[in-house]
Amino acid sequence: MWNLAGSNMEFGKIFGKKPATWVKRPKYTTSVEQINEIGEAERQSLRVVEDTFQFRTNDYYTSLIDWEDPDDPIRQISIPSIRELEMNMDWSLDASCEEDYTRGGGIQHKYSNTVLLLVNNVCGTYCRFCFRKRLFMNDNDEVARNISEGLAYIAENSKITNVLLTGGDPLILSTPKLEEIIRRLREIKHVKIIRIGSKMPAFNPFRILNDPSLPEMLSKYSLATKKIYLMAHFNHPKELTEHSIEAMTVLQRHGVITTNQTPILRGINDSPNTLYELFEKLSYMGVPPYYVFQCRPTQGNEMFSLPLEEAYGIFEKAQSMASGLGKRARFVMSHQTGKIEVIGLTEEQIFMRYHRSPDNANRDGIMVFNRNSQAYWLDDYEEAEKIISSRYMMNPA
Repeated sequence: MWNLAGSNMEFGKIFGKKPATWVKRPKYTTSVEQINEIGEAERQSLRVVEDTFQFRTNDYYTSLIDWEDPDDPIRQISIPSIRELEMNMDWSLDASCEEDYTRGGGIQHKYSNTVLLLVNNVCGTYCRFCFRKRLFMNDNDEVARNISEGLAYIAENSKITNVLLTGGDPLILSTPKLEEIIRRLREIKHVKIIRIGSKMPAFNPFRILNDPSLPEMLSKYSLATKKIYLMAHFNHPKELTEHSIEAMTVLQRHGVITTNQTPILRGINDSPNTLYELFEKLSYMGVPPYYVFQCRPTQGNEMFSLPLEEAYGIFEKAQSMASGLGKRARFVMSHQTGKIEVIGLTEEQIFMRYHRSPDNANRDGIMVFNRNSQAYWLDDYEEAEKIISSRYMMNPA
């Protein structure tokens, strides 16, 4: 059904006369009742999961699932599991305390020159490991229906040079609605970089391939010295289909800078070979790996989480096999106090540094902790010592 076109199509063919099947859009579903490959007994057990954590997917993405394999990674990403209800009461729905940095409806300001603008609360498919699943629950007001307040906040803060459009998935918005947001951001002179965080190239690449007005609009606002970045979310090589590759290529041809980020996820990409394959194929596509995240300790995510040191070991082994361009990712955790990079370990200690922090005191230096094979998050570690870097000592300002 989805073998619609070869990945080596010429650009003109994509936006010229297309096969009729290309205009067919994937059908979305919000209930496992509508997925025939799931048996009735399993459907009944999953209803209670749907009542707790929202479900949405489409027939393109589910077509990538090998239903004969109960451990299929695409299934793990998109189809509910009863194990999501195995709650760790020490984990919260807001593991990184994003609420602490909320400055108004739809706006988060954690780092001095970067803000997050939450433009909606809908995704093409709801990842079962989502760290913002709270946004898709009833009575959540973190996403603004009107982003004027957020835009005004950005305009009033001249230090802001980077704006990340997120949510939800910004590419769920219609092209005119998305253009209105981007146009208004481009009217703010101190905003240089606009980033769009999106998994739509994986979930539904036809959002890009079927709508030439979208890349054309992005091209208009991705300027020589003020680029638009597409922060893709490919978690597993199976998502790199000919259609998703073509969608990323179309964006690149329209001047959009593309990169990728993913958490390390149990049962999905927690193998050095799988992660290496993802790194390499992305680099072949011109979509360099950016961040690899420690899975946040969010309610419902325990089944996907690995101890931090185990995850870092997988990351290191994958990088050791990768080419230079495949080694560009950093292994980080998005902690309440900042983005913390894991930089190495010995038999007894693990070393970290703040890659980004809202607190100037954390911007330099190395943190040293005693190893803890059961640690999932920074808060699980006991600090051994802190080494202040020579760069900081020479230039304390």
